[in-house]
Amino acid sequence: MSDVKIPYKIYLEENEIPKQWYNVRADMKNKPAPLLNPATLKPMTAEELGVVFCDELVAQELDETNAYIDIPQEIQDFYKMYRPAPLVRAYCLEKKLGTPAKIYYKFEGNNTSGSHKLNSAIAQAYYAKKQGLKGVTTETGAGQWGTALSMACSYFDLDCKVYMVKVSYEQKPFRREVMRTYGASVTPSPSNTTNVGRKILAEHPGTTGSLGCAISEAVEVATSNEGYRYVLGSVLNQVLLHQSVIGLETKAALDKYGIKPDIIIGCAGGGSNLGGLVSPFVGEMLRGENNYRIIAVEPASCPSFTRGKYAYDFCDTGNICPLAKMYTLGSNFIPSANHAGGLRFHGMSSTLSQLYHDGYMEAVSVEQTEVFKAATEFARVEGILPAPESSHAIRVAIDEALKCKETGEEKTIVFGLTGTGYFDMVAYEKFNNGEMTDYIPTDAEIQAGLDKLPKVE
Repeated sequence: MSDVKIPYKIYLEENEIPKQWYNVRADMKNKPAPLLNPATLKPMTAEELGVVFCDELVAQELDETNAYIDIPQEIQDFYKMYRPAPLVRAYCLEKKLGTPAKIYYKFEGNNTSGSHKLNSAIAQAYYAKKQGLKGVTTETGAGQWGTALSMACSYFDLDCKVYMVKVSYEQKPFRREVMRTYGASVTPSPSNTTNVGRKILAEHPGTTGSLGCAISEAVEVATSNEGYRYVLGSVLNQVLLHQSVIGLETKAALDKYGIKPDIIIGCAGGGSNLGGLVSPFVGEMLRGENNYRIIAVEPASCPSFTRGKYAYDFCDTGNICPLAKMYTLGSNFIPSANHAGGLRFHGMSSTLSQLYHDGYMEAVSVEQTEVFKAATEFARVEGILPAPESSHAIRVAIDEALKCKETGEEKTIVFGLTGTGYFDMVAYEKFNNGEMTDYIPTDAEIQAGLDKLPKVE
């Protein structure tokens, strides 16, 4: 099919929005290792998980057999406010690069939260309301998840308590104010409002915080207040399930024009965007139907895939959450104050970790100055200011397109543009002023985190 027939933006019809989520674990021969109870080192039961999470979300978390799970009608109706999201052909970027590669991006920033996070936030808020809860607690890094959850809780009239990583709380005040506008309370983490927060502050005075710290505080608050549960914006199986709408829409849009991607690229922090984008394509690989090159892109300052260890570890710094087998830098590892706050998590989704371990994905790490160079280049020709997280995928998409320029190969590249960067102007200011620096942890710093991994046989 000629390029002329392919529009700049490929939209699905409203009735083509997925009516079911896709559960990639059902097609995995090697299932992700189970969450373990840190006290007994036995697999967590539904009853144990139900103390922390909503009942229906626990069922989704443990489901490894059903490939497709129906999306409740009320969630489908909410999706229609901002979905389907467009798949965009980056004609202008292709021209600027002078590459024979065809570049597409799935744009998930077309809602007030500014990112893909709303896909799971509305689902988790729906199940909390259905269960009759008063409210939920959560953590947020760059603020996209907290913003999305505050919107979803406002829609269902639920209380929302957000613990925001301290460095992002200070760097991104406007995203914090969006959360408050939607009715959420926002606390910089680590804080003096929880036992675990006070402990972390005592051990790491002046720390800028991490997602692991914020998770610990949010879980403590949820489990110590009746009528509350904890919800998470990444890492967990249930989140990847909800985010599969990204990949399902992407594949449907490509299929409309008979397009088969060669390379699929996503930024990697905890795994929500990457897992959501690639799951349907990985499913084809698992079933032997197709083959793709899938690239996870992470910050060089927090390189869990590329420099971490595949082992059981705590998902939080306070060591109160279940143990997950994942690629990890150690729950005590606190990354530098990278501007891509959503990618500052010490570990990676168990599902994606298993797929990476089995060779279905590859991973690269990139430095933030190079990321912002790519973000600026993209913004100047494609008209969207991308979030720092998304810009990691842009960096590698440009690199792969330039390789095609050298070889003359006409590869088709698809990447996830997870959201916009209009609340990240402090980061862009630092870059434009030439004040942005790169920090890559030393081997000794990485090893210090790995040395404290829990001993699990």
